[in-house]
Amino acid sequence: MADVDQPVAQEYALDRDCTTLSRHVLQQLQSFSTEAQDLSALMSRIALAAKLISRRLSRAGLVEGALGFTGNVNVQGESVKKMDIYANDVFISVFKQSGLVCRLASEEMEKPYYIPENCPIGRYTLLYDPIDGSSNVDINLNVGAIFSIRKQEGDDIDGDARDLLQNGHKQIAAGYVLYGPSTMLVYSIGTGVHSFTLDPSLGEFILSNENIKVPDHGPVYSVNEGNFWQWDESIRNYIRYVHRHEGYTARYSGALVGDFHRILSQGGVFLYPGTLKKPEGKLRLLYESAPLAFLIEQAGGRASTGTQNLLDAVPEALHARTPLFIGSKEDVALVESFIQERARESEKTVMARS
Repeated sequence: MADVDQPVAQEYALDRDCTTLSRHVLQQLQSFSTEAQDLSALMSRIALAAKLISRRLSRAGLVEGALGFTGNVNVQGESVKKMDIYANDVFISVFKQSGLVCRLASEEMEKPYYIPENCPIGRYTLLYDPIDGSSNVDINLNVGAIFSIRKQEGDDIDGDARDLLQNGHKQIAAGYVLYGPSTMLVYSIGTGVHSFTLDPSLGEFILSNENIKVPDHGPVYSVNEGNFWQWDESIRNYIRYVHRHEGYTARYSGALVGDFHRILSQGGVFLYPGTLKKPEGKLRLLYESAPLAFLIEQAGGRASTGTQNLLDAVPEALHARTPLFIGSKEDVALVESFIQERARESEKTVMARS
């Protein structure tokens, strides 16, 4: 019986080894429609950008001008790394001649980058964080990129991109690239979450894990505990809870993509709460939080601002920020329970005073 099954197993393994990213998108949509071909082509372009950035990162210590700061500050008020600029320019260059997108919106650019020659036919917008965790680049730790695709709505005559100020349910695709020991690309077009690993010998992203599901509960909590005394008491109470109960382990790398990838694989929760001074948090809704929320829900998990489903959150501006609690359903619900309990206590205090 084993001899009969072996060729079948080999055939399946070979078929998976031949499943490239663009082919997989078409298989997921079970269609060769114009939209299916557009999405396949969009993912292929994102993959090309990832390959170029991966090559640069692998030689960063040897390439002059690849490491360190530029001396400039971006629209977020953050110091800009040289790799941030390089990666941002790669995405622009890759999509300029694609005919697929009219606009690119990045956390490194104050306003969207328009490609007028594409606009008559390119009815999509790519939103992205070109290098997530760029502080890790100079010390050779893992970094990533996050992306989201939305359909352009309306004519956008004034170039204000107001149609992007909608909730995360408007995304038609989202994903991330993880630059680690191997380069991985994880994506969803609303038909599950799938990961691909770059095979340098082929120059292709090959299917490595299909239909990823996050466990309902996991042992990992990922948060920068150095900010403990800057958080609301509800978050501090949650941290005290996990400190006092067995079965929890802290993991935090300083790169959102790397920490999220661990949660997606092993279960648990990633927290990036706001602070007492900045309750809106640090993470950008359109470029970071919403794309990962799209992915985690497709994988059976949850994402929350602490007070609402993150995909329901509507940004007031292109670079709006939001708190983020994301991961396994049970673990996100536990964090929310501490926030809700604190809100009830505050309400009782107000009522007692009045």
